[in-house]
Amino acid sequence: MSIRYHLAVALLIGLAATMARGTANATKPSTEKTKLSQQPNVLFILADDLGLHDISVEGSTFYQTPNIDELALGGARFTNGYANCQVCSPSRASIQTGKYPPRHGVTDWIGAGAGKGHSLGERLYAPEYALSLPLQDTTIAEAMRDAGYTTFFAGKWHLGGEGSWPTDHGYQINRGGFDRGGPPGGYFSPYHNPLLEDGPDGESLPLRLASETSQFIREHQNKPFFAMLSFYSVHGPIQTSKPLWEKYRAIAGEGTPPSSRFKVDRTMPVRQVQDHPVYAGMMESMDTAVGKVLKTLRDCGLDESTIVVFTGDNGGVSSGDGFSTSNLPLRGGKGRQWEGGIREPFYIRYPEKIKPGTICDYPATGADFYPTILDLCGLPLLPKQHVDGVALTPVMQGEQLPERPLFWHYPHYGNQGGEPSSIIRKGDWKLIHYYEDGHNELYNLADDPGETNDLSLHMPVTAKRLASELKTWLKEINARFPTADPSFDPVKAEAKAIRYQTTFKQRLEKAHAAMLDPNWKPNADWWGSMVTND
Repeated sequence: MSIRYHLAVALLIGLAATMARGTANATKPSTEKTKLSQQPNVLFILADDLGLHDISVEGSTFYQTPNIDELALGGARFTNGYANCQVCSPSRASIQTGKYPPRHGVTDWIGAGAGKGHSLGERLYAPEYALSLPLQDTTIAEAMRDAGYTTFFAGKWHLGGEGSWPTDHGYQINRGGFDRGGPPGGYFSPYHNPLLEDGPDGESLPLRLASETSQFIREHQNKPFFAMLSFYSVHGPIQTSKPLWEKYRAIAGEGTPPSSRFKVDRTMPVRQVQDHPVYAGMMESMDTAVGKVLKTLRDCGLDESTIVVFTGDNGGVSSGDGFSTSNLPLRGGKGRQWEGGIREPFYIRYPEKIKPGTICDYPATGADFYPTILDLCGLPLLPKQHVDGVALTPVMQGEQLPERPLFWHYPHYGNQGGEPSSIIRKGDWKLIHYYEDGHNELYNLADDPGETNDLSLHMPVTAKRLASELKTWLKEINARFPTADPSFDPVKAEAKAIRYQTTFKQRLEKAHAAMLDPNWKPNADWWGSMVTND
Protein backbone atom coordinates (compact mmCIF):
# COMPACT_ATOMS: atom_id res chain seq x y z
CA MET A 1 0.00 0.00 0.00
CA SER A 2 2.70 2.48 0.98
CA ILE A 3 4.74 1.99 -2.21
CA ARG A 4 1.65 2.30 -4.44
CA TYR A 5 0.56 5.45 -2.65
CA HIS A 6 3.89 7.21 -3.04
CA LEU A 7 4.19 6.17 -6.66
CA ALA A 8 0.84 7.87 -7.20
CA VAL A 9 2.19 11.01 -5.52
CA ALA A 10 5.20 10.97 -7.84
CA LEU A 11 2.88 10.73 -10.85
CA LEU A 12 0.88 13.68 -9.56
CA ILE A 13 4.04 15.76 -9.20
CA GLY A 14 5.01 14.95 -12.77
CA LEU A 15 1.54 15.80 -14.01
CA ALA A 16 1.62 19.14 -12.21
CA ALA A 17 5.00 19.98 -13.73
CA THR A 18 3.66 19.17 -17.19
CA MET A 19 0.65 21.40 -16.61
CA ALA A 20 2.89 24.25 -15.49
CA ARG A 21 4.99 23.96 -18.66
CA GLY A 22 1.98 23.77 -20.91
CA THR A 23 0.77 26.62 -23.04
CA ALA A 24 -2.87 26.29 -22.12
CA ASN A 25 -4.17 29.00 -19.85
CA ALA A 26 -5.00 26.99 -16.74
CA THR A 27 -5.92 30.10 -14.78
CA LYS A 28 -8.82 31.43 -16.86
CA PRO A 29 -12.10 31.72 -14.97
CA SER A 30 -14.57 28.88 -15.21
CA THR A 31 -17.30 29.30 -17.80
CA GLU A 32 -19.80 28.32 -15.15
CA LYS A 33 -21.51 31.33 -13.57
CA THR A 34 -22.17 29.65 -10.25
CA LYS A 35 -20.14 31.35 -7.50
CA LEU A 36 -17.46 33.36 -9.33
CA SER A 37 -17.22 36.95 -8.16
CA GLN A 38 -14.85 39.87 -8.27
CA GLN A 39 -13.99 39.36 -4.62
CA PRO A 40 -12.65 35.87 -3.96
CA ASN A 41 -13.21 34.01 -0.73
CA VAL A 42 -10.23 33.06 1.45
CA LEU A 43 -9.62 29.80 3.31
CA PHE A 44 -6.43 29.88 5.38
CA ILE A 45 -5.37 26.48 6.75
CA LEU A 46 -2.72 26.57 9.46
CA ALA A 47 -1.16 23.43 10.92
CA ASP A 48 0.67 23.29 14.24
CA ASP A 49 4.17 21.82 14.64
CA LEU A 50 4.20 20.58 11.05
CA GLY A 51 7.55 19.88 9.40
CA LEU A 52 8.16 20.54 5.73
CA HIS A 53 8.98 16.90 5.08
CA ASP A 54 5.91 15.61 6.91
CA ILE A 55 4.06 16.08 3.61
CA SER A 56 4.22 13.38 0.93
CA VAL A 57 4.67 15.86 -1.92
CA GLU A 58 7.66 17.29 -0.01
CA GLY A 59 9.36 13.92 0.23
CA SER A 60 7.88 11.91 3.07
CA THR A 61 7.72 8.21 2.22
CA PHE A 62 5.88 7.25 5.41
CA TYR A 63 3.08 9.75 6.04
CA GLN A 64 0.19 9.82 3.58
CA THR A 65 -1.29 13.24 2.80
CA PRO A 66 -3.20 12.99 -0.52
CA ASN A 67 -5.49 15.97 0.11
CA ILE A 68 -2.69 18.33 1.11
CA ASP A 69 -0.66 17.03 -1.85
CA GLU A 70 -3.54 17.87 -4.18
CA LEU A 71 -3.73 21.35 -2.73
CA ALA A 72 0.03 21.85 -3.11
CA LEU A 73 -0.01 20.75 -6.73
CA GLY A 74 -3.10 22.79 -7.58
CA GLY A 75 -1.49 26.19 -7.17
CA ALA A 76 1.78 27.81 -6.14
CA ARG A 77 4.21 25.81 -4.05
CA PHE A 78 7.03 27.80 -2.44
CA THR A 79 10.20 25.76 -2.05
CA ASN A 80 11.71 28.29 0.36
CA GLY A 81 8.72 28.94 2.60
CA TYR A 82 9.38 29.85 6.22
CA ALA A 83 7.62 30.38 9.52
CA ASN A 84 8.64 33.59 11.29
CA CYS A 85 9.82 31.72 14.38
CA GLN A 86 10.83 28.24 15.46
CA VAL A 87 7.93 28.14 17.98
CA CYS A 88 4.23 28.77 17.56
CA SER A 89 2.88 31.99 19.10
CA PRO A 90 5.38 34.36 17.43
CA SER A 91 4.74 32.84 13.99
CA ARG A 92 0.98 32.99 14.47
CA ALA A 93 1.20 36.64 15.50
CA SER A 94 3.27 37.37 12.39
CA ILE A 95 0.61 35.82 10.14
CA GLN A 96 -2.05 37.95 11.82
CA THR A 97 -0.06 41.22 11.71
CA GLY A 98 2.39 40.99 8.79
CA LYS A 99 5.23 41.84 11.20
CA TYR A 100 8.34 40.08 12.45
CA PRO A 101 8.18 38.90 16.09
CA PRO A 102 10.44 41.61 17.62
CA ARG A 103 8.13 44.21 16.11
CA HIS A 104 4.86 42.83 17.51
CA GLY A 105 6.59 41.72 20.70
CA VAL A 106 5.52 38.07 20.92
CA THR A 107 8.94 36.40 20.68
CA ASP A 108 8.24 33.12 22.49
CA TRP A 109 5.30 30.77 22.87
CA ILE A 110 2.90 32.46 25.25
CA GLY A 111 3.30 30.88 28.67
CA ALA A 112 7.04 30.28 28.55
CA GLY A 113 8.97 31.74 31.48
CA ALA A 114 11.15 34.78 30.90
CA GLY A 115 12.83 37.69 32.62
CA LYS A 116 15.38 38.04 35.39
CA GLY A 117 14.71 35.76 38.28
CA HIS A 118 13.13 33.09 36.10
CA SER A 119 16.11 30.77 35.82
CA LEU A 120 15.96 27.87 33.39
CA GLY A 121 19.24 26.45 34.60
CA GLU A 122 20.91 27.84 31.47
CA ARG A 123 23.60 30.44 30.92
CA LEU A 124 21.16 33.24 30.09
CA TYR A 125 17.91 34.78 31.22
CA ALA A 126 15.45 35.09 28.36
CA PRO A 127 14.05 38.62 27.92
CA GLU A 128 10.43 39.38 28.71
CA TYR A 129 8.00 39.38 25.80
CA ALA A 130 4.40 40.35 24.97
CA LEU A 131 1.84 37.89 26.31
CA SER A 132 -0.88 38.71 23.80
CA LEU A 133 -1.41 39.94 20.28
CA PRO A 134 -1.24 43.77 20.42
CA LEU A 135 -4.71 45.31 20.17
CA GLN A 136 -3.32 48.36 18.37
CA ASP A 137 -2.38 46.24 15.34
CA THR A 138 -4.84 45.84 12.49
CA THR A 139 -4.96 42.09 11.94
CA ILE A 140 -5.59 40.42 8.61
CA ALA A 141 -9.04 39.47 9.95
CA GLU A 142 -9.84 43.10 10.79
CA ALA A 143 -8.70 44.23 7.36
CA MET A 144 -10.89 41.62 5.67
CA ARG A 145 -13.85 42.35 7.94
CA ASP A 146 -13.58 46.07 7.19
CA ALA A 147 -13.56 45.24 3.46
CA GLY A 148 -16.94 43.53 3.81
CA TYR A 149 -15.83 39.93 4.41
CA THR A 150 -17.45 37.70 7.01
CA THR A 151 -14.63 36.39 9.20
CA PHE A 152 -14.39 33.00 10.91
CA PHE A 153 -11.85 31.22 13.09
CA ALA A 154 -11.69 27.58 14.20
CA GLY A 155 -9.05 25.83 16.27
CA LYS A 156 -5.85 26.88 17.97
CA TRP A 157 -5.31 30.58 18.79
CA HIS A 158 -2.64 30.81 21.56
CA LEU A 159 -2.27 34.58 21.16
CA GLY A 160 -3.47 35.73 24.56
CA GLY A 161 -6.15 35.14 27.16
CA GLU A 162 -9.62 36.60 27.49
CA GLY A 163 -9.59 40.07 25.96
CA SER A 164 -7.22 38.88 23.26
CA TRP A 165 -9.18 36.03 21.72
CA PRO A 166 -10.03 35.81 17.99
CA THR A 167 -13.21 37.85 18.44
CA ASP A 168 -11.10 40.66 19.92
CA HIS A 169 -8.99 40.77 16.76
CA GLY A 170 -11.50 40.86 13.92
CA TYR A 171 -12.92 37.32 13.78
CA GLN A 172 -16.70 37.55 13.98
CA ILE A 173 -17.17 33.82 14.65
CA ASN A 174 -14.83 31.71 16.80
CA ARG A 175 -14.95 27.97 17.30
CA GLY A 176 -12.40 26.77 19.84
CA GLY A 177 -9.76 29.50 19.75
CA PHE A 178 -8.60 30.59 23.21
CA ASP A 179 -5.40 30.93 25.23
CA ARG A 180 -4.24 27.32 25.30
CA GLY A 181 -1.56 26.08 22.91
CA GLY A 182 -2.56 22.42 23.01
CA PRO A 183 -5.99 20.77 23.11
CA PRO A 184 -6.83 20.55 26.83
CA GLY A 185 -8.89 17.40 26.43
CA GLY A 186 -6.70 15.81 23.79
CA TYR A 187 -7.73 14.89 20.25
CA PHE A 188 -11.00 13.12 21.04
CA SER A 189 -14.17 14.48 22.62
CA PRO A 190 -14.82 15.57 25.34
CA TYR A 191 -12.52 18.49 24.47
CA HIS A 192 -12.72 20.55 27.70
CA ASN A 193 -12.54 23.67 25.53
CA PRO A 194 -14.65 26.60 26.80
CA LEU A 195 -15.25 27.84 23.24
CA LEU A 196 -15.99 24.51 21.54
CA GLU A 197 -18.92 22.37 22.56
CA ASP A 198 -18.10 18.73 23.15
CA GLY A 199 -19.17 16.32 20.44
CA PRO A 200 -20.09 12.67 20.87
CA ASP A 201 -17.56 10.78 22.95
CA GLY A 202 -14.62 9.80 20.78
CA GLU A 203 -15.23 12.42 18.07
CA SER A 204 -12.00 13.45 16.32
CA LEU A 205 -10.91 17.05 17.00
CA PRO A 206 -9.46 17.80 13.53
CA LEU A 207 -12.57 16.40 11.85
CA ARG A 208 -14.77 18.44 14.19
CA LEU A 209 -12.88 21.63 13.29
CA ALA A 210 -13.30 20.73 9.61
CA SER A 211 -17.03 20.25 10.16
CA GLU A 212 -17.31 23.65 11.85
CA THR A 213 -15.45 25.26 8.95
CA SER A 214 -17.52 23.44 6.34
CA GLN A 215 -20.73 24.52 8.02
CA PHE A 216 -19.55 28.14 8.02
CA ILE A 217 -18.72 27.94 4.31
CA ARG A 218 -22.12 26.50 3.41
CA GLU A 219 -23.94 29.14 5.45
CA HIS A 220 -21.94 32.06 4.00
CA GLN A 221 -21.33 30.90 0.45
CA ASN A 222 -23.26 33.75 -1.17
CA LYS A 223 -21.03 36.55 0.06
CA PRO A 224 -17.24 36.90 0.51
CA PHE A 225 -15.76 35.20 3.55
CA PHE A 226 -12.36 34.90 5.24
CA ALA A 227 -12.07 31.62 7.14
CA MET A 228 -9.08 30.46 9.15
CA LEU A 229 -8.95 26.77 9.99
CA SER A 230 -6.17 26.59 12.56
CA PHE A 231 -5.54 22.98 13.53
CA TYR A 232 -4.27 21.95 16.93
CA SER A 233 -2.76 19.06 14.97
CA VAL A 234 -0.08 17.86 15.03
CA HIS A 235 0.91 19.42 18.36
CA GLY A 236 1.20 17.15 21.38
CA PRO A 237 -0.27 15.17 22.98
CA ILE A 238 0.50 12.60 20.28
CA GLN A 239 -2.73 10.61 19.97
CA THR A 240 -4.52 8.61 17.31
CA SER A 241 -7.07 5.82 16.98
CA LYS A 242 -6.19 2.15 17.18
CA PRO A 243 -7.06 1.46 13.49
CA LEU A 244 -4.75 4.23 12.29
CA TRP A 245 -1.97 3.07 14.60
CA GLU A 246 -2.35 -0.46 13.23
CA LYS A 247 -2.21 0.81 9.65
CA TYR A 248 1.04 2.69 10.10
CA ARG A 249 2.58 0.10 12.41
CA ALA A 250 2.16 -2.37 9.55
CA ILE A 251 3.64 0.07 7.01
CA ALA A 252 6.63 0.75 9.26
CA GLY A 253 7.13 -2.99 9.59
CA GLU A 254 7.59 -3.35 5.81
CA GLY A 255 11.11 -1.94 6.08
CA THR A 256 14.22 -2.89 8.01
CA PRO A 257 14.05 -1.60 11.58
CA PRO A 258 16.63 1.13 12.21
CA SER A 259 19.46 0.35 14.59
CA SER A 260 18.86 3.73 16.20
CA ARG A 261 16.16 6.39 15.86
CA PHE A 262 17.92 9.25 17.63
CA LYS A 263 21.19 11.09 17.69
CA VAL A 264 22.26 13.88 20.02
CA ASP A 265 22.69 17.11 18.09
CA ARG A 266 24.48 19.47 20.46
CA THR A 267 21.84 19.79 23.19
CA MET A 268 19.26 16.98 22.92
CA PRO A 269 18.44 13.74 21.09
CA VAL A 270 16.87 14.39 17.68
CA ARG A 271 14.72 11.92 15.75
CA GLN A 272 16.30 10.67 12.52
CA VAL A 273 13.54 8.35 11.24
CA GLN A 274 9.91 8.81 10.20
CA ASP A 275 8.25 5.68 11.55
CA HIS A 276 6.15 6.92 14.49
CA PRO A 277 2.80 5.14 13.88
CA VAL A 278 0.80 7.34 16.26
CA TYR A 279 2.07 10.56 14.70
CA ALA A 280 1.39 9.13 11.23
CA GLY A 281 -2.20 8.54 12.28
CA MET A 282 -2.45 12.16 13.40
CA MET A 283 -1.12 13.28 10.03
CA GLU A 284 -3.77 11.23 8.22
CA SER A 285 -6.56 12.61 10.41
CA MET A 286 -5.50 16.19 9.67
CA ASP A 287 -5.20 15.42 5.96
CA THR A 288 -8.68 13.88 5.96
CA ALA A 289 -9.98 17.04 7.65
CA VAL A 290 -8.34 19.20 4.95
CA GLY A 291 -9.99 17.06 2.29
CA LYS A 292 -13.37 17.47 3.94
CA VAL A 293 -13.20 21.27 3.76
CA LEU A 294 -11.87 21.28 0.20
CA LYS A 295 -14.77 19.03 -0.80
CA THR A 296 -17.17 21.54 0.74
CA LEU A 297 -15.70 24.26 -1.47
CA ARG A 298 -16.23 22.04 -4.53
CA ASP A 299 -19.76 21.11 -3.51
CA CYS A 300 -20.63 24.80 -3.12
CA GLY A 301 -19.06 25.70 -6.46
CA LEU A 302 -16.45 27.84 -4.71
CA ASP A 303 -13.22 26.00 -5.48
CA GLU A 304 -12.36 28.17 -8.50
CA SER A 305 -13.01 31.47 -6.76
CA THR A 306 -11.51 30.74 -3.35
CA ILE A 307 -7.93 31.47 -2.34
CA VAL A 308 -6.71 28.53 -0.28
CA VAL A 309 -3.55 28.90 1.81
CA PHE A 310 -1.81 26.05 3.61
CA THR A 311 1.20 26.42 5.91
CA GLY A 312 2.54 25.67 9.40
CA ASP A 313 3.74 27.70 12.36
CA ASN A 314 7.10 26.01 13.01
CA GLY A 315 9.07 22.90 12.15
CA GLY A 316 8.22 19.34 13.07
CA VAL A 317 8.90 18.10 16.60
CA SER A 318 12.02 16.02 16.20
CA SER A 319 13.35 16.83 19.68
CA GLY A 320 11.47 17.54 22.89
CA ASP A 321 7.73 17.14 23.41
CA GLY A 322 6.77 13.93 21.58
CA PHE A 323 10.06 13.46 19.69
CA SER A 324 7.64 12.43 16.98
CA THR A 325 9.04 13.15 13.50
CA SER A 326 12.23 13.58 11.52
CA ASN A 327 12.82 16.67 9.40
CA LEU A 328 15.74 15.20 7.45
CA PRO A 329 17.39 16.17 5.21
CA LEU A 330 16.90 19.44 7.12
CA ARG A 331 18.70 19.78 10.43
CA GLY A 332 16.87 20.18 13.72
CA GLY A 333 13.19 20.85 14.24
CA LYS A 334 10.74 22.82 16.34
CA GLY A 335 12.43 25.23 18.73
CA ARG A 336 15.75 25.05 16.90
CA GLN A 337 17.56 27.61 14.80
CA TRP A 338 18.36 25.39 11.83
CA GLU A 339 16.15 24.93 8.78
CA GLY A 340 14.18 22.05 10.30
CA GLY A 341 12.83 24.49 12.86
CA ILE A 342 11.60 27.19 10.48
CA ARG A 343 11.03 25.72 6.99
CA GLU A 344 7.39 25.04 6.24
CA PRO A 345 4.97 23.82 3.58
CA PHE A 346 3.86 27.06 1.90
CA TYR A 347 1.04 26.69 -0.62
CA ILE A 348 -1.34 29.17 -2.23
CA ARG A 349 -4.08 27.93 -4.57
CA TYR A 350 -6.30 30.28 -6.55
CA PRO A 351 -7.29 28.77 -9.92
CA GLU A 352 -8.54 32.08 -11.33
CA LYS A 353 -5.06 33.62 -11.12
CA ILE A 354 -2.45 30.94 -10.29
CA LYS A 355 -1.55 28.06 -12.61
CA PRO A 356 -1.57 24.58 -11.11
CA GLY A 357 1.92 23.22 -10.59
CA THR A 358 3.55 26.64 -10.17
CA ILE A 359 6.89 26.37 -8.36
CA CYS A 360 8.29 29.47 -6.62
CA ASP A 361 11.83 29.50 -5.29
CA TYR A 362 11.52 33.00 -3.87
CA PRO A 363 12.14 32.93 -0.08
CA ALA A 364 8.90 33.83 1.70
CA THR A 365 7.67 34.02 5.29
CA GLY A 366 4.39 33.95 7.15
CA ALA A 367 4.39 37.75 7.30
CA ASP A 368 3.91 37.77 3.51
CA PHE A 369 0.47 36.18 3.63
CA TYR A 370 -1.21 39.37 4.85
CA PRO A 371 -0.30 41.61 1.86
CA THR A 372 -0.55 38.69 -0.57
CA ILE A 373 -4.15 37.96 0.41
CA LEU A 374 -5.10 41.62 0.17
CA ASP A 375 -3.47 41.85 -3.25
CA LEU A 376 -5.15 38.71 -4.62
CA CYS A 377 -8.49 40.00 -3.35
CA GLY A 378 -8.00 43.33 -5.11
CA LEU A 379 -7.96 45.20 -1.79
CA PRO A 380 -5.68 48.13 -0.91
CA LEU A 381 -2.45 47.17 0.81
CA LEU A 382 -1.74 48.46 4.33
CA PRO A 383 2.04 48.99 4.21
CA LYS A 384 2.16 50.73 7.60
CA GLN A 385 0.73 47.55 9.13
CA HIS A 386 2.29 44.60 7.26
CA VAL A 387 5.70 46.29 7.29
CA ASP A 388 7.71 43.06 7.07
CA GLY A 389 5.59 41.29 4.46
CA VAL A 390 5.50 41.63 0.69
CA ALA A 391 2.77 40.65 -1.76
CA LEU A 392 3.95 37.45 -3.46
CA THR A 393 1.54 37.76 -6.39
CA PRO A 394 4.22 38.66 -8.99
CA VAL A 395 6.36 35.56 -8.38
CA MET A 396 3.29 33.32 -8.55
CA GLN A 397 2.54 34.77 -11.99
CA GLY A 398 6.03 34.30 -13.44
CA GLU A 399 7.48 37.70 -12.58
CA GLN A 400 10.23 38.61 -10.13
CA LEU A 401 10.54 40.47 -6.86
CA PRO A 402 13.74 42.15 -5.62
CA GLU A 403 15.98 40.09 -3.39
CA ARG A 404 15.57 40.91 0.30
CA PRO A 405 17.08 39.61 3.50
CA LEU A 406 14.95 37.56 5.87
CA PHE A 407 15.39 37.81 9.64
CA TRP A 408 14.58 35.79 12.75
CA HIS A 409 15.13 36.69 16.40
CA TYR A 410 14.54 34.09 19.10
CA PRO A 411 16.37 35.20 22.27
CA HIS A 412 14.97 32.26 24.25
CA TYR A 413 15.77 28.63 25.01
CA GLY A 414 13.45 26.22 23.25
CA ASN A 415 11.93 23.26 25.09
CA GLN A 416 13.32 21.23 22.21
CA GLY A 417 16.97 22.20 22.69
CA GLY A 418 17.03 25.46 20.75
CA GLU A 419 19.57 28.10 21.72
CA PRO A 420 19.04 31.90 21.99
CA SER A 421 19.99 33.21 18.57
CA SER A 422 19.24 35.52 15.66
CA ILE A 423 19.31 34.65 11.96
CA ILE A 424 19.71 36.40 8.65
CA ARG A 425 19.14 34.71 5.32
CA LYS A 426 20.21 36.61 2.21
CA GLY A 427 20.31 34.83 -1.12
CA ASP A 428 21.73 31.39 -0.48
CA TRP A 429 23.59 32.50 2.63
CA LYS A 430 22.35 31.96 6.16
CA LEU A 431 24.12 33.28 9.24
CA ILE A 432 23.15 32.33 12.80
CA HIS A 433 24.38 34.46 15.71
CA TYR A 434 24.40 32.80 19.15
CA TYR A 435 24.00 34.77 22.37
CA GLU A 436 25.58 32.34 24.83
CA ASP A 437 29.10 32.97 23.54
CA GLY A 438 28.65 35.38 20.61
CA HIS A 439 29.82 33.01 17.89
CA ASN A 440 28.37 32.81 14.37
CA GLU A 441 27.61 29.93 12.02
CA LEU A 442 27.50 30.46 8.26
CA TYR A 443 25.88 28.10 5.76
CA ASN A 444 25.31 28.09 2.03
CA LEU A 445 21.82 26.63 1.77
CA ALA A 446 22.07 25.95 -1.96
CA ASP A 447 25.06 23.64 -1.43
CA ASP A 448 24.31 22.52 2.11
CA PRO A 449 20.58 22.53 2.93
CA GLY A 450 21.26 20.27 5.91
CA GLU A 451 23.58 22.87 7.50
CA THR A 452 26.39 20.42 8.14
CA ASN A 453 29.31 22.59 6.97
CA ASP A 454 29.86 25.80 8.94
CA LEU A 455 31.76 28.19 6.65
CA SER A 456 32.20 31.07 9.08
CA LEU A 457 35.97 30.52 9.40
CA HIS A 458 36.48 29.93 5.68
CA MET A 459 34.30 32.84 4.51
CA PRO A 460 35.09 35.55 7.09
CA VAL A 461 34.24 38.47 4.79
CA THR A 462 30.77 37.12 4.03
CA ALA A 463 30.21 36.24 7.68
CA LYS A 464 31.23 39.72 8.83
CA ARG A 465 29.02 41.42 6.24
CA LEU A 466 25.94 39.40 7.16
CA ALA A 467 26.60 39.76 10.90
CA SER A 468 26.80 43.53 10.47
CA GLU A 469 23.52 43.61 8.53
CA LEU A 470 21.85 41.44 11.18
CA LYS A 471 23.13 43.69 13.97
CA THR A 472 21.81 46.79 12.19
CA TRP A 473 18.37 45.21 11.78
CA LEU A 474 18.22 44.18 15.45
CA LYS A 475 19.02 47.75 16.48
CA GLU A 476 16.46 49.26 14.12
CA ILE A 477 13.72 46.93 15.30
CA ASN A 478 14.51 47.51 19.02
CA ALA A 479 15.03 43.83 19.67
CA ARG A 480 15.31 42.58 23.24
CA PHE A 481 18.26 40.40 24.22
CA PRO A 482 19.01 37.76 26.82
CA THR A 483 21.24 38.55 29.79
CA ALA A 484 23.61 36.49 31.91
CA ASP A 485 22.09 34.29 34.60
CA PRO A 486 24.42 34.51 37.63
CA SER A 487 22.93 31.32 39.10
CA PHE A 488 24.09 29.20 36.16
CA ASP A 489 25.84 26.07 37.41
CA PRO A 490 28.17 24.49 34.80
CA VAL A 491 28.42 21.27 36.81
CA LYS A 492 24.65 20.74 36.69
CA ALA A 493 24.57 21.70 33.02
CA GLU A 494 27.22 19.11 32.17
CA ALA A 495 25.41 16.42 34.15
CA LYS A 496 22.24 17.24 32.21
CA ALA A 497 24.09 16.97 28.90
CA ILE A 498 25.47 13.57 29.89
CA ARG A 499 21.98 12.31 30.79
CA TYR A 500 20.64 13.38 27.39
CA GLN A 501 23.43 11.47 25.67
CA THR A 502 23.06 8.29 27.75
CA THR A 503 20.10 7.26 29.91
CA PHE A 504 17.55 9.69 28.42
CA LYS A 505 18.40 8.70 24.84
CA GLN A 506 18.24 5.01 25.79
CA ARG A 507 14.74 5.45 27.24
CA LEU A 508 13.63 7.22 24.08
CA GLU A 509 14.93 4.44 21.87
CA LYS A 510 13.12 1.81 23.90
CA ALA A 511 9.82 3.69 24.11
CA HIS A 512 9.66 4.49 20.39
CA ALA A 513 10.59 0.96 19.34
CA ALA A 514 7.80 -0.37 21.57
CA MET A 515 5.15 1.52 19.58
CA LEU A 516 5.78 -0.86 16.68
CA ASP A 517 5.12 -3.95 18.79
CA PRO A 518 1.79 -5.57 17.76
CA ASN A 519 0.83 -5.80 21.44
CA TRP A 520 1.53 -2.14 22.26
CA LYS A 521 -1.36 -0.36 23.95
CA PRO A 522 -1.16 3.23 25.25
CA ASN A 523 -4.17 3.00 27.58
CA ALA A 524 -7.51 1.27 27.92
CA ASP A 525 -9.52 3.33 25.44
CA TRP A 526 -6.88 4.78 23.08
CA TRP A 527 -7.16 8.27 24.52
CA GLY A 528 -10.95 8.17 24.43
CA SER A 529 -11.26 7.27 20.76
CA MET A 530 -12.69 3.81 21.47
CA VAL A 531 -16.32 4.16 22.49
CA THR A 532 -18.44 1.12 23.22
CA ASN A 533 -22.09 0.91 22.12
CA ASP A 534 -23.43 -0.69 25.30
